[in-house]
Amino acid sequence: MLVTVRLNSEMEDILNSLTQRFHKKKSDIIREAIRFYADELNKNQKTRMQKAMEKTAKSDFKEYKTLQDTINDGL
Repeated sequence: MLVTVRLNSEMEDILNSLTQRFHKKKSDIIREAIRFYADELNKNQKTRMQKAMEKTAKSDFKEYKTLQDTINDGL
């Protein structure tokens, strides 16, 4: 797949600097940047999901504990 990317002069300078620093082609740097971005989004999503699951588990446990206390009281 061929993609054209327009960069302002600042981004062009950054890309050129990265190609020289790492001795890679511009297309390689861009592909790696896309992969890095996608990986970071996935990590962030997994972290948010984990926190939501922990919050739900705590809430569910409180409900369980309340029910258990009610049963133990004989009600």
